[in-house]
Amino acid sequence: MVSPTSHDVAKKAGVSVATVSRVLNDSPLVTEAARRKVLGAVKELNYQPNRAAQRLRAGRSHVIGLIISDIQNPFFTAVVRGIEDVAYQHGYSLVLCNSDEDPQKEKLYINVMRSEEVAGVILASASEADSQVDDLITHNIPVVALDRQFDDQRIDAVLVTNTEGAQVATHHLIELGHRYIGYIGLPLTLTPGKERYAGYQRALSDQRLPVSSDWVRIADAKQVGGYASTRDLLERQPDMTALFVANNLMTLGALQAIRERGWKIPDDISIVGFDDMPWANLLQPPLTAIAQPTYELGRRAAELLLTRLQERARPATQERLATRLVVRGSTSPPRR
Repeated sequence: MVSPTSHDVAKKAGVSVATVSRVLNDSPLVTEAARRKVLGAVKELNYQPNRAAQRLRAGRSHVIGLIISDIQNPFFTAVVRGIEDVAYQHGYSLVLCNSDEDPQKEKLYINVMRSEEVAGVILASASEADSQVDDLITHNIPVVALDRQFDDQRIDAVLVTNTEGAQVATHHLIELGHRYIGYIGLPLTLTPGKERYAGYQRALSDQRLPVSSDWVRIADAKQVGGYASTRDLLERQPDMTALFVANNLMTLGALQAIRERGWKIPDDISIVGFDDMPWANLLQPPLTAIAQPTYELGRRAAELLLTRLQERARPATQERLATRLVVRGSTSPPRR
């Protein structure tokens, strides 16, 4: 079957090919009546415009690339929605890629973004090496780092208050009377891992409590890592009365390990997670957690990118969005 052309659309709508082009390029030099006719013909014929040709004529792309590190992590659900809403409102489409926390896979997608000449890229990187994004910047494709921090001064970034959130979570457990507080953390190669571990350490030091590496386990950011780390920690440190876990998927793994051990929450051990997910209230007991403004994080990343597209020469911006502690039933004073 032959695909319809812009000439077919023009004939169907009873207008010129030039008018079809103006409508598809959102030109203001078109009457509302003509616009309705063209869009009606486009829908009826299922016409798919040649985006590459449009880009060449317009001199710019209306596609934003988004590369995230783990599409299975629910954290990214609201983040992507925030980005997509802003992109759609401003006439941009979104191309989503999942690096699976693999720097080589991420590099492949970065090359694809460059080849497709996307307008810009929002990147939740698997690696914070500047070389990963330098190729985009040198090809005049702006980059916004999402929940990451690069040394490159040309890259805008939006993050949350990771250190402060972790500090507040740990301090909450200390205030309840806990002195043996374990930590299940993210890899220290990325900003969230480094900053949340620093917040945990700072809270203990502020209260003149020991900071022991024996109480710390660093794992991948997935459920299986949280499970294995928690199981090992509790076997080797059975006097632990509280646990702070640095992301949502690892918290699920930690809960599984605690349940298998036969311990009750919070009677035998209290737990705080970093990420307040929709299921947190449904757990028994409900989970105390550090809430992140995930939708706002995505929205601001998209807005920073659109601003960069309009103001190429402005200094790079780094924004920090506030986290907050949501106290529920998974934390209480130690009872053993």
